[in-house]
Amino acid sequence: MTPQELLALDSLLTAEEAAFADSVRRLVGDVVRPHVAQWYETGVTPVRDLARELGKLGLLGAHLTGYGCAGVSAVAYGLSCLELEAGDSGVRSLVSVQGSLAMYAIWKYGSEEQKQEWLPRMAAGEAIGCFGLTEPDHGSDPAGMTTRAVRDGDDWLLTGTKMWITNAPVAELAVVWAKVDQGVTGFVVPLDLPGVTVNEIHNKLSLRASATGELVFDRVRLPASAQLPEARGLKAPLSCLTEARYGIVWGALGAARDCLETAIDYTTTRTQFGRPLAGFQLTQAKLADLTLEYQKGWLLAHHLGRLADSGQLKPEQVSVGKLNNVREAIAIARTCRTMLGANGISGEYPIMRHANNLESVLTYEGTSEVHQLVIGQKLTGLSAFA
Repeated sequence: MTPQELLALDSLLTAEEAAFADSVRRLVGDVVRPHVAQWYETGVTPVRDLARELGKLGLLGAHLTGYGCAGVSAVAYGLSCLELEAGDSGVRSLVSVQGSLAMYAIWKYGSEEQKQEWLPRMAAGEAIGCFGLTEPDHGSDPAGMTTRAVRDGDDWLLTGTKMWITNAPVAELAVVWAKVDQGVTGFVVPLDLPGVTVNEIHNKLSLRASATGELVFDRVRLPASAQLPEARGLKAPLSCLTEARYGIVWGALGAARDCLETAIDYTTTRTQFGRPLAGFQLTQAKLADLTLEYQKGWLLAHHLGRLADSGQLKPEQVSVGKLNNVREAIAIARTCRTMLGANGISGEYPIMRHANNLESVLTYEGTSEVHQLVIGQKLTGLSAFA
């Protein structure tokens, strides 16, 4: 029996949602699993080819409507994130950044011309986007950003640096957030413009199957039409982060499930002291406790998805999901690693790769500490951020 089957979790899904999840699982089995260990080992992933495959299945901006997007339910989108991250967190990050950050920003705050120009190509995987918010000195405090855009006639001049930007080395465009005289606004920036420099970040020990870079803007001239007309203030990029965090609530469970399934398979076939490892009480206790946490996380994600589909999901609720599910997923990965002994650190098995990836997932889209403070503020009415 699998961790998914113990509580009959799939019985809570509609037939359409279950079928969508199955199609993503098959794609991951065909396109990701045979190669991901090598991608992780070499730090090189064929992102553009992969994006086109994901686009064919409607996974890029899947929860958005119109402009070539699939328009699936929030739960269906979450399930796709789970299945993608069961393959690798870096693959799910590609989809999250493309759909929930770059595409969502244009879909929510862009002009009709921007939507028509970019969204159909991005949905098909023909154009890859990234999301420029984090800076070298400003991660958890985006309000401290130093990237600025100033008027020069009818144009804008954009200057600043963005760091740890997923998809940047392979992207055609970036949604970049900058301070202007009126506050914070966003721009759609083609990355082939003069004054744009993209530097790939190497020597990562986590998310090695994901392309990560630095964006440097040196008085990049942008037409007035590059500005996202409906993006006013810091709430705009933060709303995009809420979209991406929701996908992480589900995605982290995919890594956890893959670790659990690997540990169950290994311990039922590995013999020590004359019997399978799974026949020992300590092993079964670990598997029972880890499966319990997986199922609790899945039920939490499912509840948040139903809230989202009814238009009731709030940012602090997403913080609850992100805080719990990533924290539990990394604990599951670490404990599953111990059940494989020395084999647990081998690239022949996915567990150490998942554990390393989850170290990044624990930090990005809001650290655990940030989400604790978000929840604490809602509970007490007092802000402890400053």
